[in-house]
Amino acid sequence: MEHQVGVIFDMDGVLIDSYEAHFESWKRLAAETQRQYSREEFVKGFGRTTREVLQEQWTHVELSEERLKKLGDRKEEIFREQICNDFPAMPGCRELIEELKQHGFSLAIGSSGPPDNVNLIVNQLDIGKTIDVLVTGADVTAGKPNPQVFLLAAEMLNIEPSRCVVVEDAPVGIEAARNAGMKCVGFASTGRTVEELAETDKVVSSFKELSWQSFVDIFSQSQ
Repeated sequence: MEHQVGVIFDMDGVLIDSYEAHFESWKRLAAETQRQYSREEFVKGFGRTTREVLQEQWTHVELSEERLKKLGDRKEEIFREQICNDFPAMPGCRELIEELKQHGFSLAIGSSGPPDNVNLIVNQLDIGKTIDVLVTGADVTAGKPNPQVFLLAAEMLNIEPSRCVVVEDAPVGIEAARNAGMKCVGFASTGRTVEELAETDKVVSSFKELSWQSFVDIFSQSQ
């Protein structure tokens, strides 16, 4: 490969503008389990696995392993309904992915979302033949800021973590990238500010601000 660089994309808030769809799906699940759900709670849990959010925030119900799985499956089912009704593709993401591929980058998605969500979004964006590796919440045992999801993506790409760049919208994901020893581009999408993504190598608010050269420059700047 021309650059021996891996680019690992987070999914929610990066490839799709899923912020409101996730919030609505958590609110609907909360209503089904007789509770209110605040935006503050949502922000606190955004970027974590569904299982972790349930364990931390669904303290009003008895969470057996069976109930935990059932609630998690239901939440993600609601989410997929939401995005299928109005698919929130992030403008320019497909074009950037295709450009990176044409210039020899190895590409992965590293998401804490379940496989059904990731596969749905990959299919909707029509990037299945362009992305080399998919890592989902089913492949990892710990959510971000644990770096497991990104380290596994790098391993599957057969590229050293130090030669990988993560594209992330969430502070917890940026922390995971740093913990993995990777470079990071902060993507200020819905619900995020440029300021809270400052601990990155580059911050953008649109894919139009990025090109294949941007990812090369990140490495040359740090030398």
